[in-house]
Amino acid sequence: MVLKRKKEIIYENLLVTDIGAKGVGVAKTEQGKVVLIKNGIPGDVLDVRVYKNKRRYSEAKIIDIKEKSSLRINPECTHFGVCGGCKWQNLAYSSQVTYKQNEVENNIRRIGGISDFETLPIVKCEEIYFYRNKLEFSFSDARWITENEINENKEIENKNALGFHIPGMWSKVLQIENCLLQQEPSNKIRQEVFRYANEHNFEFFNLKEQTGFIRQMMIRSNEKGDFMLLFQFIHESDAIIPFLNHLTTSFPEIKTIGYAINDGANDIWYDLDIKITEGSGFLTETMEDLNFKIYPKSFFQTNTKQAIKLYEITREFAQLTGNELVYDLYTGTGTIAQFVAKKAKKVVGIESVADAILAAKQASKENNINNCEFICGDMKTALSEELIQQYGKPEVIITDPPRDGMHPKVVKFIMNLSPKRIVYVSCNSATQGRDIEILKEKYKLIKIQAVDMFPQTHHVENIALLELKSEY
Repeated sequence: MVLKRKKEIIYENLLVTDIGAKGVGVAKTEQGKVVLIKNGIPGDVLDVRVYKNKRRYSEAKIIDIKEKSSLRINPECTHFGVCGGCKWQNLAYSSQVTYKQNEVENNIRRIGGISDFETLPIVKCEEIYFYRNKLEFSFSDARWITENEINENKEIENKNALGFHIPGMWSKVLQIENCLLQQEPSNKIRQEVFRYANEHNFEFFNLKEQTGFIRQMMIRSNEKGDFMLLFQFIHESDAIIPFLNHLTTSFPEIKTIGYAINDGANDIWYDLDIKITEGSGFLTETMEDLNFKIYPKSFFQTNTKQAIKLYEITREFAQLTGNELVYDLYTGTGTIAQFVAKKAKKVVGIESVADAILAAKQASKENNINNCEFICGDMKTALSEELIQQYGKPEVIITDPPRDGMHPKVVKFIMNLSPKRIVYVSCNSATQGRDIEILKEKYKLIKIQAVDMFPQTHHVENIALLELKSEY
């Protein structure tokens, strides 16, 4: 049944039958129109209000749950439904991994156009909460006012917030009381930061006017329970050092702390000059027998335990005997390159970010790895005939591109190189499927294995093994 109220479209008694892209529930009207429902769970029967109506589909929010799905659970976090993270907390974890595996396999079949390959079981995450080693929080002087506060009709005295941006409303920040993503004392540190900043009359950032004093906070941690704390301020002040000293005194887990001045248009850290006021300026993470220094700007997988499993599977798929030349494309800080180095003759890592290459070189030196070389350059141009002349043709290519996948020129160059084996690691199985569809002309997809790095979200990593066809 469809009700129209003041140009509103309301659908009643919709049955959610599946989960679509970005984790939304999928239902169909009696007329066959697809409705994508935020927080909808397969098996739910819902009344929904449409907030975006397209010719082929509508996007809607839940008004009422008429019948709850057997897969639906109560979210652990009090911020669920308002905060932009952890959108699958209302879906049982056993079902989360099932839908992730289905999505990966369907993307490879549908987009990649391949039906004959082995699908290994998804690698589940043992810790479905408190698994992240990095979080970023924003300060705002105009926090998001919740429905409960509006219904209470009370005057809001303190509009400051330290938390996450509301999805689709970047100028609004939700005050986070307790986050379930990072180990303690992450919450206690953030709560003390908020208390101190208010007590000492710090001017919280105004996102619209780009004014204020305190702007951004990053918390990083390692498996040993050491913490790094970093802040962005709009301008220098005599109040900064006492503030940072108070935090390190209050929390011995904070091993290094620093800040940057940022009066620019965005909160990006990479072009800021970070001043370390206490500690070494880095955390050390151990993976197998390798040590990696994590600096403020370092890219490092945010789920350390699952990252180790991801790298182990990547190395296993590569099937190295010790005689192979390996190219590691989009190497980042060289973690995968160093993981496979002891099983390879030589590894050449290529990455466009100069700081990441410096970190990779430093880490390989400190890990006493002598058969890795790292090259900085745009993949489209760095992967060249000159590179091949210098290092030779690889027997194995490992590639771990960003969400957009590989540039067509890179895919074409790999095809011309014709390595015996390609191990394709991806955080977006749709673009991975697109690239595999091109590669399948010369390569056979042998198997895939998904790794769940991000419980409570729809995101998933996938590893694919491709081998050169015998006729080539």
